[in-house]
Amino acid sequence: MKDFIRHFGESVFITVFGFIGAYFWAEHISPGSGPKALFITFFLAILEITLSFDNAVVNALILEKMTPKWQHRFLTWGILIAVFGMRFFFPVLIVSIFSNLSIIKTVHLALEDVSQYTHYLHIAHAPLVAFGGAFLMMVGLEYFFLENKNLWIKKVEEYLINLNIKYLDILISLLAIFGIQFFISEEQKMQVMLSGIIGIIVYIFVKKVCEILEKIQEKKMQNAIKGAATGGFMMFVYLELIDASFSLDGVLGSFAISKDIVIIMIGLAIGAMFVRSLTLVMVEEKTLKKYPYLSSGAHYAIFTLAIIMFISTVYEVPEIVTGTLGLMFVGASFIASLKENKKNT
Repeated sequence: MKDFIRHFGESVFITVFGFIGAYFWAEHISPGSGPKALFITFFLAILEITLSFDNAVVNALILEKMTPKWQHRFLTWGILIAVFGMRFFFPVLIVSIFSNLSIIKTVHLALEDVSQYTHYLHIAHAPLVAFGGAFLMMVGLEYFFLENKNLWIKKVEEYLINLNIKYLDILISLLAIFGIQFFISEEQKMQVMLSGIIGIIVYIFVKKVCEILEKIQEKKMQNAIKGAATGGFMMFVYLELIDASFSLDGVLGSFAISKDIVIIMIGLAIGAMFVRSLTLVMVEEKTLKKYPYLSSGAHYAIFTLAIIMFISTVYEVPEIVTGTLGLMFVGASFIASLKENKKNT
């Protein structure tokens, strides 16, 4: 019970506080709508947890390489950025750019004229998911080509590792971006293509800087020089970008469930808090070492999400499909890990 409170206590508190806030906000906007708002908030929280479970696995994988100081910063500052930045400010910023309105006017639009707000958000949908899809496709492909140490589906993963073709991950991602150009409307083709290419460039830049700073960090540690958190900031940025890419689908899809940006933010924030708690448990309990195939399962889910994001530039894919596929990969890899552990005992 103590461990549960330590890991999930803050998430439970935010959940209670969030439900109270959602109820009174809904009653303020439309008397009698409080119970409906509670149900929508609960549904959005579950949706966020389902969509982001594989995100928790990837976060834990990267957090294990970070110093305790930067781990703490990600789990504190990072959650604030995830909740208020990605779940509230980011959609507002995007609408502000596409509508040529100021941030203040856009916030007013989100609170007072929801139909117009969602109209601008719909216009921005294809370029946004193209960026997120390209970024996540690079994450998944680089893992299977270069980083996979515990082979789960051995024939497939051995084949991918043995390909050993330089820049193949970039080539495949570019082909995916150019491939969807045949299905996108003329007015959005350039926006989608540029967004996808920027997603690849951002991934390459951040990952390379992380690698350089990791090497500097290792040298400092070998020389017994204090300040091992040299690469912490860029790893922090890398994690935030992964979280942002993961959350794009949920943030944009949530407007199909509710048009109230406050209710959306509360529901997704509750889900994000529980994902943060799951990440903390995985890091402290060394879950990824105990269950060796979880990393592969999460990256299969990431690659699947990237493909779905590209598809959603043209066709709307229900969030339940995305969440279910992600859980299937992670769940199957967890079961495979259990079986493997039994063989070795």
